[in-house]
Amino acid sequence: MTDTVELEMMRDSLRRLLDEIAPLETVSKWDREDFIPRELVERLGELGVCGLTLPEEYGGLALGALPQFMVIEELARRSCALASIYIQCASYAGLNVSELGSEEQKQRFLPGIAEGKILFALGLSEPDVGADLASVKTRAEISGDTVIVNGMKRWCSGAEYSDYIYALVRSGPVEERYRNLSFVIIPRDAPGITITRTATMGMHGTATNDVIFENVEVSADNIVGGREAWNKGWEQLAGPTLEIEKLQPSAMALGIAEGAVAEAWAYAQERTQFGKRICAHQAVRHQLAEVQTKLQACRLMLDHAAGLVDRGEPSAVQTSMTKLYVSETVRDITITCQMVMGAYGYAEGFNMERYVRDAMVLPIFGGSSAIQKTNIANLLKLPKA
Repeated sequence: MTDTVELEMMRDSLRRLLDEIAPLETVSKWDREDFIPRELVERLGELGVCGLTLPEEYGGLALGALPQFMVIEELARRSCALASIYIQCASYAGLNVSELGSEEQKQRFLPGIAEGKILFALGLSEPDVGADLASVKTRAEISGDTVIVNGMKRWCSGAEYSDYIYALVRSGPVEERYRNLSFVIIPRDAPGITITRTATMGMHGTATNDVIFENVEVSADNIVGGREAWNKGWEQLAGPTLEIEKLQPSAMALGIAEGAVAEAWAYAQERTQFGKRICAHQAVRHQLAEVQTKLQACRLMLDHAAGLVDRGEPSAVQTSMTKLYVSETVRDITITCQMVMGAYGYAEGFNMERYVRDAMVLPIFGGSSAIQKTNIANLLKLPKA
């Protein structure tokens, strides 16, 4: 954990770096071209933010989750693509290897992750598998010192420019759903891998990929946690990384909302109608007051849940509530901000239409709103009959 002064100093340093590497005109270009340079993560690594949660012996800073959420929030306020590619380094790679990897894997991967030089794509979903991850069909078999993988992953964001795919695989009979699952770290350039892209409404620059594995061979050393963790994938999936991974989309959402509110707030003071600035009209004033209030509620929920995670206290209910409320509320915030700006909020040349497009996916990815509602009811032991 770090104190408030240190956190704000880190935020200031990050904002200065973003002004250099991601000015708004450049972010708009990335959005139009649906592309982002992955080497930008190395600049974040130079600032130290890629290793915030990693142990010091591997090049990290050993801080809590809250500083990482702050970084995600600031990056998403500028560019969701930049926030997403950062998560591929600091979380999909850093968090999973540091919490679940073998000692050999920590030594092999974590120093490079801390420098922003290694990205993982998260290979969970499949064409017929979304929320029900115990039903994955991508199969993996051990043959000597080799793991052979066959199958397909969908919504594998960033696979085309990642170094590895962190894949959940079926490692035994499908009848024993929760027992016969494993995680394997698969090099993206391994023979037998085919990657294609799916165009999306928003989150441009974050490549949305399908990945096909055809007799892909990787070393058994790439079984997450080592050979002794074979068939323990469900325990790893529901382990110490889960609560943090629910809050990362919430931090991204908060950044989007902050950008949208800031743009609508400034626009309302510049635009005039009926002889006065529109911020003087009660209807607009009420809209802006409402989004500021909702934004504050989202921020407090995220801070509270992150504090529970940092202190190692039970947090599953709070993280699900935060993911549910923040993602749904931020979608509403951005649409209200767009209405404040009228036609200009719908036009290219302003950031607002990008904020709205990016916000539409928030209740879907990272555990959908329906899944979070189910989690909350179950965790609070609401009877089913």
